Amino acid sequence: MEAEGTPRPEELPDPTRTGLPPEQEARRIEAVRRYDILDTPPDGAFDRIAALAARLFDAPVATVTIVDADRVWFKAAYGLEGVTQTGRDPGLCTSAILTDEPLVIPDTLHDAAARANALVTGPMRVRFYAAAPITTRDGHRLGTVDVLDTRPRRIAPDQTAALTDLAALVMDQLELRLSALRMLRVERELVDVEHAARERAERDRTEIASYAATLQSTLLPPTLPRVPGLEAASHYATASVSDIGGDFYDVFPLGRDQWAFFLGDVSGRGARAAELTSLIRYTLRSTALLEPDPCQVLRALNSALLSHPTADSRFCTLVFGTLAPDPANGFTITLAGGGHPSAFHLQPARRDGPARAASRAARVDLTGGMLIGVLPGVFIASRTLRLLPGEALLLYSDGLIASRSSHGARFDEIGLAAHLTHHAAANTALGAAAIIDDLTSLLATFPVGPADDVALLALSAAPATPGRTPAGASGTTRTSTPLEGEDTG
Repeated sequence: MEAEGTPRPEELPDPTRTGLPPEQEARRIEAVRRYDILDTPPDGAFDRIAALAARLFDAPVATVTIVDADRVWFKAAYGLEGVTQTGRDPGLCTSAILTDEPLVIPDTLHDAAARANALVTGPMRVRFYAAAPITTRDGHRLGTVDVLDTRPRRIAPDQTAALTDLAALVMDQLELRLSALRMLRVERELVDVEHAARERAERDRTEIASYAATLQSTLLPPTLPRVPGLEAASHYATASVSDIGGDFYDVFPLGRDQWAFFLGDVSGRGARAAELTSLIRYTLRSTALLEPDPCQVLRALNSALLSHPTADSRFCTLVFGTLAPDPANGFTITLAGGGHPSAFHLQPARRDGPARAASRAARVDLTGGMLIGVLPGVFIASRTLRLLPGEALLLYSDGLIASRSSHGARFDEIGLAAHLTHHAAANTALGAAAIIDDLTSLLATFPVGPADDVALLALSAAPATPGRTPAGASGTTRTSTPLEGEDTG
């Protein structure tokens, strides 16, 4: 008996047309079936990715395609009215899924495989083609994000990298959709087994936790990127093993030695929170590539949330920032805040030179910033600061300052400032990983764990003199398990 989703032999195309060995093509088609995406209705997320690709390349046509056994199906097609699929002929998409690298054809008439393609010889007369493969975690290339033009042209390396990032965003959406489908199936199963035995219920609860953890993992970066001269570290803890948290963070490159980062908290929990988090991450990442002003990035996100069909229940708090190397040393950071707790700027004691300064944890005031996704005329608070060598910046969600300490008192922002100041006083140079380790150790002392999900993101500029922290280091630590015996979700 054939496994579900496994293509039958007659469904597989001739390997001389696909360019892939038969066994590899069979596994690839099986991966396509696994995501259950073929012939599904239009989806706004994929349509926006295709439109963004066209804008980034100033091209008339951009598509998101899935390469099936005998056809190329368009999940999104910007600039192609009424086109849903095309034959799987040698040339464009079929060639683009043969390697993990982007395919760029400056002039299709000078490419042996592309010149005979129907899009080249037909009414469109495509002369330029660029595509990045949509690749699964286990290495199967499902399709492509394509940009097409009717004139020959060349593109810069950063545009090629941007196309690769868009393909990765498509893969994120496919993973999220797959996880949501699995979660839905599990929820239906739970209704059917409501009156089952306790042992069966415990097994189902374990399965739900596993799916929740899988879906949660798609909403957080698996690692943080290496930024020269910067150490980055993060921590995430959810208050419930059986639900999806609403906190999120990310660090990503903008090009030209510039980087962006954010940390926020969405309304609600569960699958709806996961969907909202995915929308926010996609909007922030794509908008930041086009808009250098962090305040404008948050205003664009505010408009996106307000235009969503369920806008009345979709909002978030957020701190978004950009950083760039400062010519004098360290980094220049610009922060924009919308209703989120203010960041902390940690400065160690300066003991060298005539101007000695005491250590401190200065609150980066973003007071006045409004919730994102509530009102059209949103006010965004903004601050610019210098992160000197040995200094650090901490972003956190309100789960940290809503908890009860071992003394029973609420660990509020004042308590956090005092704790961070003590940490700064004990170190001549502040490292992001050490700050995160210190705060996670603190969380472990809370009697019932954090009151809500906790997300932490620390950034530190490498010391001017060699120290224990290598320049450009990064790390991510995460846990989705509350204290034993507790489940506050």
